[in-house]
Amino acid sequence: MNLHTIKPAKGSVKTRKRIGRGPGSGLGGTAARGHKGAKSRSGYKKKEGFEGGQMPLQRRVPKFGFRNPNRVAYGTVNIGQLQTLSEKTGESSFTVESLQKYGLVGKNDKVKILGNGELSAKLEVEAHAFSATAEKAIEAAGGSVKKQ
Repeated sequence: MNLHTIKPAKGSVKTRKRIGRGPGSGLGGTAARGHKGAKSRSGYKKKEGFEGGQMPLQRRVPKFGFRNPNRVAYGTVNIGQLQTLSEKTGESSFTVESLQKYGLVGKNDKVKILGNGELSAKLEVEAHAFSATAEKAIEAAGGSVKKQ
């Protein structure tokens, strides 16, 4: 077998219909676009969401809600999670970097400590924000809170 003898499989290659190449081709005239209308013209582009004149979905459905551009999103950690992490690792102080290291928050997240769960360990916690219940629970267990 040589490279110059290789051919595609029989019936796998079809010739392309050359549309709009005169009346002799049988595909001239309207060039398979039908008669008149926007779709038969050059430069036709269907508008996004166009439903043939029917009121489009994005206009039928009412607008609602508001997205605050100044919202600060926090990665959250519950005091119950801090308790279990303290038991596993034996650490008594947690910073934002250590919480990122253990995978509780993302690399670029600001951290907020929430008060869900039980806390018995005496912990020193450093984070960007604390809920009131979390702050009370940490201090009640004899720990300290430091805001960044």
